[in-house]
Amino acid sequence: MTVSAVDSATSSIISGRSSLVENYETFLSLLTAQLKNQDPTAPVDSNAFTAQLVQMAGVEQQLLTNELLQNLVGQNSNLNNGVAYIGKTVTAAWSTTTLKDGEANWSYELARDATDVKLEVVDSTGKVVWTGQAPDKTGGLHDFVWDGKTTAGAQLPDGGVYTLRIAAKTGESDVASQVLIRGRTRGVEVYDGEAYLTIGGAIVPLENIISVEEQDTESSTT
Repeated sequence: MTVSAVDSATSSIISGRSSLVENYETFLSLLTAQLKNQDPTAPVDSNAFTAQLVQMAGVEQQLLTNELLQNLVGQNSNLNNGVAYIGKTVTAAWSTTTLKDGEANWSYELARDATDVKLEVVDSTGKVVWTGQAPDKTGGLHDFVWDGKTTAGAQLPDGGVYTLRIAAKTGESDVASQVLIRGRTRGVEVYDGEAYLTIGGAIVPLENIISVEEQDTESSTT
């Protein structure tokens, strides 16, 4: 199903549900008024309005089924989009990853050479657990591996989620910089209808991918 077809189906479902709600409310108002003003000697046939209620409920159930199917179509579409990245080396504008086997891996990019590039590793509570200077301060893309030790030298356990922050300067001037996640995509997951790629210890939203490279099959088999 194409994007335009999905959008069209979604619009039809929303329109149908809105119309159903209005009609259902109108129906109940008329039914209430009819019951209040009915002739006691000739009451409204209960079977007739019960059948109408059942019919309205059936239409509502059909619309709900359509909504569920629409959600499944959207999730499958996002999953298929993510599957296309599996096995490829990607770069994402993302700064959070997991400490695994005593290491956490990031990349960082500097717009130009800097004289002071401060890095901070922050845990999931927002506490800075490590701080230091970047290993390379020249302009361009660089990799950074944190050994899981705090600034004081204590080894933190695997499994923790950490975020890298960067601040670069040359003299008093700020240097544009960003933290990235780079690596081979090993899987894709869908949360709340959105696709996420598994890259090393990071789970990255598909929309944050900024570059993709084809996996070198020769180097991966040697």
